[in-house]
Amino acid sequence: MVWELMLAVWNGGFQKMILNDFHQNRTEGKTMHSAQAPKGESFNPADAVAYAAGSVVSKTLLDKGIGNITLFSFDQGQGLSEHTSPFDAVVYVLDGQATVTIGGAAGTVGAGEMIIMPANVPHALQAEKRFKMLLIMIRAKE
Repeated sequence: MVWELMLAVWNGGFQKMILNDFHQNRTEGKTMHSAQAPKGESFNPADAVAYAAGSVVSKTLLDKGIGNITLFSFDQGQGLSEHTSPFDAVVYVLDGQATVTIGGAAGTVGAGEMIIMPANVPHALQAEKRFKMLLIMIRAKE
């Protein structure tokens, strides 16, 4: 069973709702039975998270003490409001196109492109077209 979480952004915060707690997500005949990625099996990450009308959807593939890997899909016009993170964040765009603003400077990223958002610098994302991304965060050792 796949637990999917919808994040609807409003007024700089997140409204969290369970989309479908008993949905089986099939990717090329494979069934993912948990929020974790299937270990030892190949899969297409763009097929592992669905678009939802007017929403941002996230699915955690790995969540470990040293970092996490999360898939996101954004419907057109959706985004994440400006925020900071204490760690560098790597975004790899799987599908579509988004505007990423880092430290007040905006740029466009599209399918097949990657951007690193530096720690402690305000950043935001806005879907110019529907887009999917893979977010990789590695927590720094202090």
